[in-house]
Parts: sequence; structure tokens; C-alpha cells
Amino acid sequence: MKKRGIGMGCIFYGTGYGNGFPDVSTAYVEIHDDGSALVITGAVDCGQGSTTILAQIAAEELSIPVEKVTVTTADTDCTPDSGTTAATRQTYTSGNAVRLAAQKAKQVLLEWAARELGVNTTEGLRVNNGMLEVKGDPAKTVPLEEICAKARFAGKRLIGEASFTTHATQVSMENGQGAPYWPYAFGTQIVEVEVDTETGKVEILKVIAAHDVGKAINPENVKGQIQGGVGQGVGWSLYEEVQLKEGQILNPSMSSYLIPTVLDMPEIEPVIVEAHEPSGPYGAKGVGEPAMLPTAPAVLNAIYNAIGVRINDLPATPEKVLAAIKEAGL
Repeated sequence: MKKRGIGMGCIFYGTGYGNGFPDVSTAYVEIHDDGSALVITGAVDCGQGSTTILAQIAAEELSIPVEKVTVTTADTDCTPDSGTTAATRQTYTSGNAVRLAAQKAKQVLLEWAARELGVNTTEGLRVNNGMLEVKGDPAKTVPLEEICAKARFAGKRLIGEASFTTHATQVSMENGQGAPYWPYAFGTQIVEVEVDTETGKVEILKVIAAHDVGKAINPENVKGQIQGGVGQGVGWSLYEEVQLKEGQILNPSMSSYLIPTVLDMPEIEPVIVEAHEPSGPYGAKGVGEPAMLPTAPAVLNAIYNAIGVRINDLPATPEKVLAAIKEAGL
């Protein structure tokens, strides 16, 4: 007999290394004489899309199309230290560093432009649609490329460098007080499963995954990360298990260490929750690890809802589920 159940899992997750550990990212941004820009960062893109996000942040800050931004990453010969791609930190920490570096590069440009255009402050200058405009004096509007080229030909490099440190304090070992992480990400996933009571096999039918990401700088990218996280959560729930005997791994290859394939994936409905984070770049936080975590508890709760037995040892293999059913006398 096949029985269906629904379960929910909720998490909160601290962004960055945490507990007062130095969590620093540095970036350079240079505006070229054709009005394009180069971002130099040590942030490694493992496929999660950080290069795209950092280009978008620089483009927004410089008021130029994202197509005019090139990102050089993870070259130990020329890129600054941006920390590891871990702890859901690159959009937040490196994103803030890129934003600050872009602001500095833009300020160098505006100060040069103010002198060239004969205005007494940079406050009335802005870049808009490929032009550098002077508020209240349209006659002084010049193409961005022209003013950048003049600066470069005069030997002026339009470069900004910035570092950003994520706030965290070490937790007191005496009273447990402190601010070990900032900011926190939040997520809730609801899972529907079908359990075969004769074989113990569990099939995950659907996952609704709602995650607070601050501002979704690239919504399609965020959806992809949520789907990828759920995929890993499915593996932890039903398949992945390191088998050990006397310190030796018994399943060291992909033929014996099972991970879900595309045929094992359920329908996934990502839900983006945007709660503005004031300390993030344009209000953004991260969504890497948080998308992985609620899946397993939601699956186990759904199994309980379906057949009335608790599985407390991952993964919930058919053997474990069937043994639990027999032990409960169902």
C-alpha cells in the first residue's frame, strides 16, 4: 500500500564564517577609457553565479549596462583575497566589497569630470544612459566614453579598491552571549512524499521551498540555487551515506555512494522572499547552504505524517523505513 504525507522543515542560518572569525573580502574596480569596467576579485564562482552577481552590482553602482562589465576572478597572480566560496558569503561579503570599490572608482571619475567641465562639486554630476550629465546645465553633458578617455590620456586611472568585513563577535564561553553571525537567512520547505509500506521506498513528490534572500539581485539565479540546494537535500534525505568499517570507507566510488539523479528529483517550486537586509549590497543576503537544510527534516516529517513512524537516522532508506514499520507493528 502506498500512503502519502506532508511535512515541513524550517531553518535559520548565519551568513559568513561567524563567531568573530575575520571574514574579509577585497575587490578592485577600474573604469576603462571606453566607459566599460573591470572587476577584480578573488571570489571563486563554483557554478552558483557569483560572477554574474558581482558584475550586476558593479554595473548598478557605475550606472552602466552589465554587458560593459568584465569580471576577473580567482587568479592568484592578480586578484585580491576575497575569502572562500563557503558559508553563503560571496554575494553578501564580496558583493559589498565590489559595491564599495565601484563607488570609489566612480568618485575618482566624477572628481576628474568636475574639473574638466568647470563645476565646483561632484554633487550635481551623474552617469545616465551612457552620458555624464551636469544637473541644471544640459550644455555640459558629454558622452561617458569621452570623459573617461580624456582622463586616461592624461594619465589618470579610474580605480577603486575596497574591503568589507562581515560583522560578528565571539560568543562568550561564560554566559553564551554574543553576536556570532550577521545577517541571518531564513527558509521553510514543505514536502509531499509517498511511502510504499510493502517495500519501505519513499518517493518525494513535490517540494515547495520558500527562502528569505534579502534582495534577489538575480531572481533566476536565486531559483537555480534553491533548486540545487533542494537536490542536495533530497540526497541527504534518501540516498547519501558514507559507510565506514574500522576507519575504512566501504563505498568510495560513485557506483556505491548513491546520489540522486535527475530522475529522482521531485517537482520543486521555489518561492523567493525579499526582506531587505540593510547591511547587504542593495539589501541582498545569501541562499547557498540555507536551501539545502530544511529538506531532510521536512521529508522525515512527511514520512511520519504518511505512516506514523519516526525515522531518526539519515538517509531514510527502504530498509530503515521497512524496519521501522515492522517495529511499530503497522
